Amino acid sequence: MEDKKLIFSGIQPTGTFTLGNYIGAVRNWKPLQEEYNCIYCVVDMHAITVRQDPVKLRQNTLNSYALLMACGIDTEKSILFIQSHVKTHAELSWILGCNTQFGELSRMTQFKDKSQRHADDVNSGLFTYPVLMASDILAYNADLVPVGVDQKQHLELARNIAQRFNQRYGDFFKLPEPYISEIGAKVMSLQDPTKKMSKSDENPNAVILILDDKDTIIRKFKRAVTDSDTEVCYREGKDGINNLMTIYASVTGKSFAEIESEFSGKGYGDFKLAVGEAVADHLAPVRSEFARLSADKAYLKKCYTQGAEKALRYSQRIVSKVYRKVGFVDRT
Repeated sequence: MEDKKLIFSGIQPTGTFTLGNYIGAVRNWKPLQEEYNCIYCVVDMHAITVRQDPVKLRQNTLNSYALLMACGIDTEKSILFIQSHVKTHAELSWILGCNTQFGELSRMTQFKDKSQRHADDVNSGLFTYPVLMASDILAYNADLVPVGVDQKQHLELARNIAQRFNQRYGDFFKLPEPYISEIGAKVMSLQDPTKKMSKSDENPNAVILILDDKDTIIRKFKRAVTDSDTEVCYREGKDGINNLMTIYASVTGKSFAEIESEFSGKGYGDFKLAVGEAVADHLAPVRSEFARLSADKAYLKKCYTQGAEKALRYSQRIVSKVYRKVGFVDRT
């Protein structure tokens, strides 16, 4: 790989990303490939901390992989792989787990949240998966990790683990820094704009999936919650309109001032229709490329197999040195 800073990022295999996933994260991964060495991963091992249907998990993993490619991840420029295909993540996780304090993990807010949501299955994987997340990053000695607000605590833990390892065994791991994208925007629910858009929302009209067809996208935007006012403008107390303006700005590149001018004197109906059409048109190439990739299973398999081979070669060098540092006997 070229002598550039290295970015690592992983995404859960939910099958189909939401518009929020796309605008806030995945869309921004494509331009990073020009400036950084990028390693991207579908984190299927993280997914099983909550119960999964094996058939659905397998299909969702493949769909997520194909979607990343459809969103512009180039397997010639970046390493793109499926987490469970690369054994070094699990191998490093054990060593890092032995350098992580119980109290640190017990303070993780996502563990508390997921324990409440899945009270019938509070398993040890749910407790320790932040260590596996740290191993995802540190197996490549990544310089930067794109993070949202909900992942900052996990990155901080990865830094703490790396620092503790370095103090015990000598400087080795880089302390990964957060990469905060300037163009990523937070997309809220279309039915409750005080909440983040989430695929787990019980109301299907609240969520845009990037594989939704044009009619479905427009219909959902037409039903989006707004307010009793009629003016398209960005200001406090107009959560619904603010969210729609954020989305429209993200897919058109227009500023809020330009959007306010464009819809001056027009009603919310015109605005919601325009947002729906702009989003549908913006996502059309992604839907088309995803369909093409999904139909070519042999090519998809070739890509994820080669991606795993590259990731293993890269991470094996680092994990082998870690094994030596902690005192394990060399196999060869």
